[in-house]
Amino acid sequence: GSQEELAKRYNEWAKDYDSDLERDFGWNGHVVATEVFAKYVSSDARVIDVGVGTGLVGFELIKRGFSLLDGFDLSQGMLDEAKVKGWYRSLQIGVLGKPLGYSDNTYDAAISTGVFTQGHAPASGFDEVLRIVKPGGYFVYTIRPEIYEADGFKTKEESLVASDKIRVVETSDLYAFLPKGEPDVLHRVHVYQLL
Repeated sequence: GSQEELAKRYNEWAKDYDSDLERDFGWNGHVVATEVFAKYVSSDARVIDVGVGTGLVGFELIKRGFSLLDGFDLSQGMLDEAKVKGWYRSLQIGVLGKPLGYSDNTYDAAISTGVFTQGHAPASGFDEVLRIVKPGGYFVYTIRPEIYEADGFKTKEESLVASDKIRVVETSDLYAFLPKGEPDVLHRVHVYQLL
């Protein structure tokens, strides 16, 4: 299926991923998202990096004094790149939309940048992320508004709010996270607190 193809594509891209994103797109989503995240989450928190990729978020978190970082990704190649950097305590394979290999209420917060997007992780992936984060904890993720609307994320958010699972703490302004490559593609940072 598509998740396997996606994993394969990222395995092949892993080595050049950071330089490609920087050179071709000027990707800054991880920086903006981490700044928002750090407003709500203290640096002694246990953090899960959802769709860790090569660990770009980890670097931003480490710079801000966070140290209790774990991560998962669907691509072993990406995990290998992240591991080399040494910012994470544990890294494992995990696919959003399927059960994750973590216990309930393990983390104080979750962060996810560039993961919930077209043809990638589905809105149903929220359930497992929320399961592994403690009540009172935070879930911060980036998404393009048109995908948020069209691909079930807004509906998912509304149902989570209605069932008292989360409250929406912040929905950021629009940012161009790819100013070099795709300046017209805008993203938002969403912040949920678990109830």
